[in-house]
Amino acid sequence: MSALTVLLALLPIIWLIVALSILKLPAWKATSVAAIGSFIVAITYFQADPMIMLSGALEGAALAIWPILLVITAAIFVYNLVVHTKAMETIKTMLSSVTSDMRVLALLLAWGFGAFMEGMAGFGTAVAIPAAMMVAVGFDPLKSIIACLVANSVPTTYGSIGIPTTTLASLTGLDPVHLGTFIAVQLFLLNIIAPFFVVMIIGGGVKALKGVFLVTLLSGLALAIPEVIINKLLGPELSVISASIAIMAVIILCAKFLPPNDPAYQVKQADAPKVSGSEGLIAAMPFILIFVLLLLTSKLFPAINGPLASIKTSVPIYQGEGAKPYTFVWIATPGIMIFIAGILGGFIQKASAGEIFGTLGSTVKNLKFTYLTIITVVMTAKLMTYSGMTIEIANALVAATGTMYPAFSPIVGALGAFLTGSGTNSNVLFGPLQIASAQSLDPANWEDLGFWLAAVNSGAAGIGKMLSPQSIAISIGAVGPALKAYLDSHKEITPEEAHKLEHEVEANVIMNSAFKYFLIFIIMHGAIAFFGQNYIHVIHKVFF
Repeated sequence: MSALTVLLALLPIIWLIVALSILKLPAWKATSVAAIGSFIVAITYFQADPMIMLSGALEGAALAIWPILLVITAAIFVYNLVVHTKAMETIKTMLSSVTSDMRVLALLLAWGFGAFMEGMAGFGTAVAIPAAMMVAVGFDPLKSIIACLVANSVPTTYGSIGIPTTTLASLTGLDPVHLGTFIAVQLFLLNIIAPFFVVMIIGGGVKALKGVFLVTLLSGLALAIPEVIINKLLGPELSVISASIAIMAVIILCAKFLPPNDPAYQVKQADAPKVSGSEGLIAAMPFILIFVLLLLTSKLFPAINGPLASIKTSVPIYQGEGAKPYTFVWIATPGIMIFIAGILGGFIQKASAGEIFGTLGSTVKNLKFTYLTIITVVMTAKLMTYSGMTIEIANALVAATGTMYPAFSPIVGALGAFLTGSGTNSNVLFGPLQIASAQSLDPANWEDLGFWLAAVNSGAAGIGKMLSPQSIAISIGAVGPALKAYLDSHKEITPEEAHKLEHEVEANVIMNSAFKYFLIFIIMHGAIAFFGQNYIHVIHKVFF
């Protein structure tokens, strides 16, 4: 293994770091160049057959389109439709009226509703929507953004109906139920700790936990426990959506029966119109239908899942050694169910067919660069894996770190999300690398370690998103208008105070403020990855 070989194998990754972090190129341009560069390096220095590499790239495009982009399009379409029908405003009103205690309200919006938006749509909505809602009711803008970035660090791996995890499973050939369960076990402690950070960020330190410690603990457990159970029973698709409902239910019940009474943490709220039960049900109907359809077509209901899953087509695409046909499952795939739920939900909310399909058309149009980014990222990953570049990088990493590699493995996953702003893209880029690292560490019995390190990559991707320039830019874009509207309606705020608040909503301030939480999470995850590998067989025994 020469230094030149490792350097050339790393070239696509180095290019992405430079292009995205230094040159500030749009993601689709950077990833397109990375795909082309990977192909050139593969057929020249690594002497791969050009036609085989082209077939590998084509397989990557197929995986990107079906099911990854299908799910992303469906999820964003439903979200956009709910915004169009004004149902999102109804949901916001319902949530904001639960409590006047800023700590409990922050838990409900940043932690509970943020997890729901991540599980439902992902792609920045879990930070942008809750942060804007918090600012709109009077929260400090910087604290709102930081709280939402920290809260979003753990649900990311199950975002957009679990697409980062299911994509990683498809790309590496791992069982998605086992992979999702490993991730949930690894994140268990972070799931419990994250809401405590949310309260401390909003309340100004550890003292803010007084009076809300129990609801904070219960809201953490409400993610950690259901996430493990749902992954074990159903797989990753519904794990965060279902758990987020449990989180919000726990917080609402605690706010009703164990309300904190500390005037120091009261937030003044404008009188909002009351939302009836039927209005709330109609507003949430698309999300309810998604849950029901995904549940009914899951493996829990084999009488439905079996016939639908049999509607599929297997196509030989990759032509290299050990190639397997790529299978398109046409009906029993989450994207199709989300589309059906969205259309039915839109009609229930009295949207016309023109409005529904117009929203779909605008969604597709607005996602065109996202499509190109994801297709070229998956192509790059396939080319690097099939040409041998990935295994060269893995061998070099293991040679440098030895048996300590698992402790450093979260940095790899976090780097991918920091660069691309996406847990899915991080898993596509570095999931195969983690598998190759496991093979390098334990050539004879690498399978269990491969599951473990792949899970580490997916969990760490959410931590990397905490500092991702893309996540921060989305949060600024959402919070800016909400802050302006708040200042316009509160003339008692002095120009000096308004200027200070507006100055806080800047990328460098946000990144510096979030860094300490990133550091805490990445160190904790590294410790979990390193020491937890000794208990992989125990996890297998307990859950499988």
